[in-house]
Amino acid sequence: MLLKQIKTIYHDIFKSYDHPALTHHIKKITELDVYLPYSSTFFCITNTQNLTFEFISKNMTSCIGLDKNSLLKEGMRQFWNRIHPEDVELWLKALNDLMVFTLEEIPIKDRQRMSYTWNYRLLNEAGSYVNIIQNTTPLEFDSDMKPIIGLAHYTVLDPKIKMPITATAKLLNDHNEYETKYFNNFSQKLITNGLSNRERDVIRLLTINKSSKEIAKSLNISPNTVDTHRRNILKKLNISSTGELIGMLKMNKI
Repeated sequence: MLLKQIKTIYHDIFKSYDHPALTHHIKKITELDVYLPYSSTFFCITNTQNLTFEFISKNMTSCIGLDKNSLLKEGMRQFWNRIHPEDVELWLKALNDLMVFTLEEIPIKDRQRMSYTWNYRLLNEAGSYVNIIQNTTPLEFDSDMKPIIGLAHYTVLDPKIKMPITATAKLLNDHNEYETKYFNNFSQKLITNGLSNRERDVIRLLTINKSSKEIAKSLNISPNTVDTHRRNILKKLNISSTGELIGMLKMNKI
């Protein structure tokens, strides 16, 4: 996929008309970065409106070898050029689906308590593709409470680890514990090709341990309809039980 196409799709996902101030966040995080030890993680402040990095921590160069000053100047475009070509389409779909889920399913009052995680492969300065797990917590929102400025943490894992592209959305609940609200494995082509949108919705909720009654309430359908979808899913995927389905999903065998 061409960089121009990536930019267009990415901009559509995060389209906004506001210009929030970043001064406070950058000042505090810059002060913190001085004291943090070197590790296999680094963090940035991402601006999805301007496609820029507003801040990059010192660990970035030690993790993937790239010059942070160059990335601060060139922005996300330079970073995107290093994503594995086979991952780009799934990565963009993951971002879009997370945004759609947030706008449709998460009440405005809860959006400041959300956290998002996804992964992809990135070419490091040494010429190897490493696994990147990115966790982004929103810092600023536009007038429609759409997250556009985020604190992004990047964890770098060995390239020998085989990782499907997944996306997760979690909500910090009243007990200050993160609760999974959304999960999807975007590398499972059989699921995306063989099932209806509603059946995929049911699978998504099953993977976060929702009961038929809870799924029915979430999707505004009857429990009997949910059970019908579950039977059809098992038949289409040639699986004998829901437990087997969930186990295979979590072990990435489908």
